[in-house]
Amino acid sequence: MSQVNFHQGTATPQKVRFAVGSRHRIGEEIAGLGCSQALVLSTPEQSDVASDIAESLGGKVAGVYFRAAMHTPVEVTEDALSHANLVKADCLVAVGGGSTIGLAKAITLRAALPQIAVPTTYAGSEATPILGQTENGIKTTLKDSGVTPKVVLYDAELVTTLPPALSTASGLNAMAHAVEALYAKERTAETTELAIDGLRAFRQGLPRVLADPRDLEAREKTLRGAWACGTVLGRVGMALHHKLCHALGGSFDLPHAQTHAVVLPHATHYNAAVAAEFLRPVADIFGGGEPGAGLWQFAKDMDAPMALKDLGMAESDLDKAADIATTNPYWNPREIDRDDIRQLLQNAWSGRAPGIH
Repeated sequence: MSQVNFHQGTATPQKVRFAVGSRHRIGEEIAGLGCSQALVLSTPEQSDVASDIAESLGGKVAGVYFRAAMHTPVEVTEDALSHANLVKADCLVAVGGGSTIGLAKAITLRAALPQIAVPTTYAGSEATPILGQTENGIKTTLKDSGVTPKVVLYDAELVTTLPPALSTASGLNAMAHAVEALYAKERTAETTELAIDGLRAFRQGLPRVLADPRDLEAREKTLRGAWACGTVLGRVGMALHHKLCHALGGSFDLPHAQTHAVVLPHATHYNAAVAAEFLRPVADIFGGGEPGAGLWQFAKDMDAPMALKDLGMAESDLDKAADIATTNPYWNPREIDRDDIRQLLQNAWSGRAPGIH
């Protein structure tokens, strides 16, 4: 089950830097925030990179915390907050993807510590005021400008070691933000242009990344795509795609990026029935005539995960997932029909192309 709460707040300025080697300037950014004792955060998988960054900070590091986890479990946040208080941290450096940046946001929500985000995936969370948290198997999201990182450092060298499979899944995760922005009720000409820019960046850059993971130019192009897609998500509301992924991830503990990758073509096809004109840029960029079909073929060509069953989802849980996804639904351009959503999930589970019955 999931829901969205909107918390009012003043806009938070954000400094964004794209530069190879920018991770070496984190100490300057800490000082620029008027801080001196950073807590470095990461997942266990990213601990080596985070340790190197912590070591480079010398006297500006208060401690490290390497237990960030998918879907931002509240119990992990509370443990990390206790550690931040123990080491007297006055700011946070989040090194990683959505899991780590989500943890930093959750700490900031509770303790108002400024954050520096150093993304190592294409999740785009660093560009948004959105925080998703999971407690007792229920994922909820809120929107609060106060949780937006103060500084984002995009260093293409940090994503050259992102495995091809995760590069693809993470890229499709970011693209989902842009696709939903095209038909969002809050869309503007500016958000539409930004969404299209993000989709084009991935369409052009992701095949190059897969061909040569160490291609810095391609990596920077995809990072710029991630920034565009994340930024547009922060400016418009979420719809069916994100509702489905929040339900699947929060209630069934499916991997975040891979779930987005599987669901995106199916949710797009569902909404194309009433939003085809808004989704025309997707069809133009990815081909296939029908936008969902174009995204499905692109994902397949990129060797992306194609089926929820391959992510550990049991077919016997699809009815429950359909119930959760259609309870308190997010706004959506097409009416949410439980039977249609159940069929959508069946296709996504089996790996069939969207729309096949």
